[in-house]
Amino acid sequence: MPVPWKNLKELAIFLGIFSGGGCTLMYFLIQKSFSQRDYYLRALQKLESQSDVLEMLGAPPLKVHNLRLLDKYNRVDKTTAQIKIPVSGATRGGYLYSKAVKDQVHQRWNLQEVMLKLNNGVSVPIYNSDVANNEGEDKYGS
Repeated sequence: MPVPWKNLKELAIFLGIFSGGGCTLMYFLIQKSFSQRDYYLRALQKLESQSDVLEMLGAPPLKVHNLRLLDKYNRVDKTTAQIKIPVSGATRGGYLYSKAVKDQVHQRWNLQEVMLKLNNGVSVPIYNSDVANNEGEDKYGS
């Protein structure tokens, strides 16, 4: 017995809404997972420790926006992570670029470089592991 056209349309609408909601939820959960990772939190700590850079943004308050997961810059694997975190203050916004590698012995993420690129094209170096190590900071950023 053939299924009525009306029932097929209702089923298609239901499945479309259900799958769209599921994809949206998964996207949100992946973004939340990124924001709880060590390399993400350490990059933000480096930015927040630079009061002159925060002033350039018009912060506090510093607003941290969701990662754009489809951005090709954002890549994480077992040993390396590079992410682009959208941030803004009251007057300016930009992206916090972060690169980190995982120390396999201690199972910790070590920042290699953190740079703020403002929307007006200005790049502000926040942290570079080579410079920090030469200044006596240990390799774990403590």
